[in-house]
Amino acid sequence: MFERLAELPPGHSRREILRQELARRHQGLVEALARRFTYRGEPVEDLVQSGNVGLVKAIDRFDLSRGNVFTAYAVPMILGEIRRHFRDAGWAVHVPRRAQNLKILVHEAVDSLTQRLGRRPTSAELAAALGVSVEEADEGMAADSVYSCLSLDLMISEDAERPDTSHIATEDGELDLIVDRESLRPLLADLPDRERTVLLMRFYGNHTQSEIACELGVSQVHVSRLESRACSRLRERLGPG
Repeated sequence: MFERLAELPPGHSRREILRQELARRHQGLVEALARRFTYRGEPVEDLVQSGNVGLVKAIDRFDLSRGNVFTAYAVPMILGEIRRHFRDAGWAVHVPRRAQNLKILVHEAVDSLTQRLGRRPTSAELAAALGVSVEEADEGMAADSVYSCLSLDLMISEDAERPDTSHIATEDGELDLIVDRESLRPLLADLPDRERTVLLMRFYGNHTQSEIACELGVSQVHVSRLESRACSRLRERLGPG
């Protein structure tokens, strides 16, 4: 599909159909990445929408000549748009981008000056340190005051019996497997029927080789050979690493 898309000129009616079909086929990837940010204060639907922006950008910019695994290219762009959503949405009120950038500078300068002066700096001192006007310094401090952060002490229920730790960052070992799983999907479809069936039953159905042999009416040795042959094919198609 990417080959056909690259052959079509901009504005061709078929081009938009292909883009939509590619986006539809990769919705599972977008949703899986968006769910990694559940309980961070933003609706999953909004995160999926932002992730789709990254997906469409990846579809439009993907170059087959640089590799044939689209998901490896798309994942960073999807995550980038989701993180951009958090950056833009983490405000109690709408704040212009210029003020958001000024807020970052003001926040860092306030911390630095407070340590050096032993007190919170005045607007004039802050303005002098940043090389901006007093009005701009006040604007940055106002933007800082409306930035909304999720408290790590937020309680999971009204009785405040236990804290909600679902939003605290932890290492997710499953995230690194997303690219591998999505890369394997089309390769599995290309396997011979019997080899694909064995792999699906073995690794997705959690069946033993003996159970598969009984189901298919073959010997366990034959199942083992089919599994080994299929894994070798997949390793060759995926390449090094």
